[in-house]
Amino acid sequence: MSLQAISIPAKTGKPPQGLFVALHGWGANAKDLASLAFALNLPAHQMLFPDAPFPYPYSPGGRAWYNFPETYAFESDAAFAARPDLVESRRLLTEWLRSLPDLTGVPLERTVLAGFSQGGAMTLDVGLGLPLAALLVLSGYLHAPVQIGNAAPPPVLMVHGRQDPVVPMREAVRSRDQLLALNISVSFHDLSTGHEISPEVLKIVQNFTEELRLQPDGAT
Repeated sequence: MSLQAISIPAKTGKPPQGLFVALHGWGANAKDLASLAFALNLPAHQMLFPDAPFPYPYSPGGRAWYNFPETYAFESDAAFAARPDLVESRRLLTEWLRSLPDLTGVPLERTVLAGFSQGGAMTLDVGLGLPLAALLVLSGYLHAPVQIGNAAPPPVLMVHGRQDPVVPMREAVRSRDQLLALNISVSFHDLSTGHEISPEVLKIVQNFTEELRLQPDGAT
């Protein structure tokens, strides 16, 4: 099994200077986030939107990185981290991300990994152990103990809505505090929004990604 993804080339028509990878949430699919390629002005980036490996159990077309147990309460513990579906998603996503430099010519150090909701949880789970440019966690959370690789962990942007009925704000704050306790750089934004990627969220993502300076000066 390997991950299938929607790939959108850099708008410059030239080889990409950076990669922007976005992971969808529970029950969605790659198409759900592909519109980000047109909402964000990152013309020198190739955009990649992978499908999660497992079918969503409640409607056709949806995908899941893992299924939630009935008593799930956003645990961040070793027992949850060892769930077979999460272990498999972690393996597949890590292998796929490590394959991208050979496929695209862009090193991981110039790759931004973003995720929404459950995709945000996967972003933290896998991304903190890879030498990525940055992690963007939108309405996300930590679902397992933090695993840091040999290199310094990438900086993290977290954006969360105070009115989020799906992933409560307290979970975002708890996740942020765990990252800060490990001296991981976190930029945290709480908004008066719900469980969504609003225009305000897009503006924050745009500004944060531009500040990483992964595209050449003068790119428009």
